[in-house]
Amino acid sequence: MSEEKIREEISYTDAHNELQEIVNEMENSDISIDELDAKILRASELLKICKDKLYKTEKNVQDILEEIKNQG
Repeated sequence: MSEEKIREEISYTDAHNELQEIVNEMENSDISIDELDAKILRASELLKICKDKLYKTEKNVQDILEEIKNQG
């Protein structure tokens, strides 16, 4: 499965919640050094997913506002 397909399948909320779990584990030292690298990589992926979804939403809102502006 491609990385782009994975990004489409996970919701912003799910990505954000998983990211929060990782942060909490790191803050509470509930994560071993052996797991740290994998968790950091996953956190990076989740941040990209959230950023992409926020960007797409912002773009959609701007497009809609521009369309409304041009109609009136």
